[in-house]
Amino acid sequence: MKNIFNSFVILCFFMAFVGCTDSLENNPIGLLTEDMLDTEIALVTLEASVSSSYQPLKSTLNGVVDGWRWDLGTVFRNDIVLQDIASNDMNKKWNPDGDQPWMDKVSDFTFTSENQAFNGIWVYDYIGINRLNLALSFLTDTETVQNTGMTDARKNQLLSEVYFLRAFYYFDLVNNFGDVPLLSETPPTFQEALEVAVRAPKSEVIEQINSDLVTAKSLASNAKYPDLAEPWRASKGAIIALQAKVALFDEDWSTVLTLITELDGLGNYSLNPEYFDSFDASKEFIENEVIFTYDHRPDENPGNGNGFAAVSGWGFFAPTNDFLSAFEANDPRLLYTIDVPNKRSSKILGSTTDYLGNDNSPGNKVFIRYADVLLWKAEALNETGDYAGAVSIINQIRARARTSTTADGSSIPVGTLIDRPSSTDASQIKDWLMAERRVELGFESQRFNDLKRWGTAKSVLTALGRNFQDHNALFPIPQRDIDKSGGTIIQNPGY
Repeated sequence: MKNIFNSFVILCFFMAFVGCTDSLENNPIGLLTEDMLDTEIALVTLEASVSSSYQPLKSTLNGVVDGWRWDLGTVFRNDIVLQDIASNDMNKKWNPDGDQPWMDKVSDFTFTSENQAFNGIWVYDYIGINRLNLALSFLTDTETVQNTGMTDARKNQLLSEVYFLRAFYYFDLVNNFGDVPLLSETPPTFQEALEVAVRAPKSEVIEQINSDLVTAKSLASNAKYPDLAEPWRASKGAIIALQAKVALFDEDWSTVLTLITELDGLGNYSLNPEYFDSFDASKEFIENEVIFTYDHRPDENPGNGNGFAAVSGWGFFAPTNDFLSAFEANDPRLLYTIDVPNKRSSKILGSTTDYLGNDNSPGNKVFIRYADVLLWKAEALNETGDYAGAVSIINQIRARARTSTTADGSSIPVGTLIDRPSSTDASQIKDWLMAERRVELGFESQRFNDLKRWGTAKSVLTALGRNFQDHNALFPIPQRDIDKSGGTIIQNPGY
């Protein structure tokens, strides 16, 4: 077990290059501690090495990084800042004030590489990757696995989750930063730990992502929930969906369509009849649309509740007027996404009536759902000339919206969200698609990536008075990590 302990030490050293606070550098494994690693690995430890790798996905306040570090941007996971606020869908607060001005700087694109928004997401993703690499070293050690008594089926399931999650974190990193340090295993020496603190080309990271997803899929079962006792675990459906998303961002339209056909072949997912079912805390894991989510749970120690409910109660996360105006008249999705009179986002909170201000609430964070996947398919169909197929899917999304129950019990007038007409104008259909994605997926941390991959970020955001420049298509590498690397990590151009 000495080698495992040495890996722990090297991991602490490497994490100094990826934005850890002092407390994390002392204990980067999360659920594992040094004394646990310096003994024979038990089954519970092996299981925990994987379970802890999900934690950087959660919105729990200080759920990953202790110490209430607003100054480091690590109080919660920052997707909501880098996607919803940066895209001008969301304002920091309902009433503008001087609290956390770094979020305002992301909104108006006046930030520098010192801004903690970027450090926060960098830290969370690399904490996840390092935990996964440690778990991988355990699960691929035959003697270690045999000594725990773990079955082959369970080992394969956990390995599948590990490879998927590592791909997920790296995909987030390359979309935010481009070239990033690529660590596929724990370095065995200090010198090798230093050597990996350099940025690998984005193409190389994408190659690793695709490789991890292929391996993950080969190990996964076809079950919707591979572990019924813990349905939050990543499934084959999540793996295939992420493969399709990677292909979408690469504009590999035929692969997108092939993978979505494969996903549909599992028979596990469909649009829920009600729009809000994907977010309703009372329907978690009994609906049919959510493909990958983080499962917030109340009354756990350490805390595992939805911390966004707490900060929402402090006045955070308000819509921009431009976002509100994107919804067509009487679209029921608007009130579920943001209830302006009551200053609450039911979609974020997981309820239309409860949880505002409650950081122990159970509302999940949805990362991939089937409506999103269908809109990827519509985009790919439009790009490959199947205009009727693309319009049909857009209309399917609109039909589900207009037939959903409203949040306030009002009746939806006839003529709401009427079907888009037949068209062979690819540009017009893409406009419809872009509009539909914005309102269907509002406040789900998708928008800024959409604007970037469509090449519309500059035109959209500058028209709204934002200071977006071409180099802002990539965020800056956190300056504190460039400094700690001694210059081996090179900053993105423009920063």
